[in-house]
Amino acid sequence: MRHGKKFNHLGRTAPHRKAMLSNMASSLILYNRIETTVAKAKELRKFVEPLITKAKSDTTHSRRTVFSYLKDKETVQVLFNEVADRVATRPGGYTRIIKLGTRLGDNADMAMIELVDYNDLLQKDAKPEKAKTRRSRRGGKKKDEEVTSVAAETVEEAEVVEEAEVVETEEDEVDSKEKVEKAEEAVETVEAVEADTDEEDTPGASSEEEKKEEDSDDKKEKSK
Repeated sequence: MRHGKKFNHLGRTAPHRKAMLSNMASSLILYNRIETTVAKAKELRKFVEPLITKAKSDTTHSRRTVFSYLKDKETVQVLFNEVADRVATRPGGYTRIIKLGTRLGDNADMAMIELVDYNDLLQKDAKPEKAKTRRSRRGGKKKDEEVTSVAAETVEEAEVVEEAEVVETEEDEVDSKEKVEKAEEAVETVEAVEADTDEEDTPGASSEEEKKEEDSDDKKEKSK
């Protein structure tokens, strides 16, 4: 009885199924993405991802183990030399399945399976990873010291800003005093000029009066 055996045989015998998955895994590693049916893509993901994880440890034993599944030296070289470097920081989930619709001939569900780290368009939109923080009671002192240092820096910055504001206000007061003094000097010069003009006008008026008196004296003498 086959109780609990739920993997998909894909309508093939065991040797045929292993050979097909091996060839599809080689094509995926060499070309980074392939198109196939959804059922085959799901089975291929379970077949190829353990091999990629195995490739992260570049040892002779690992290479021989992977070669027993792929049966292709070129594919093994690409997997250990290129793909392993790309997925070094990824803890699993190396492939992505994207459904493409149905096939015209037999209406089968089609999909594209690709290596995640080789899709440059989606990597541009990805956000940078945040640094992982670990909570522990031992690090409480360090955090307190960091908080106090940050607070001291903020206080210093506030004091510098206040000093700069005080200096600016003093400069503004000096400028206002200079402006007032200049205005007073200008008013004094204007008053002095007006006084000079008044003095110049008064002698002229006296000379005209003298002329009138002389004319009146001449007229009197002539009448005599």
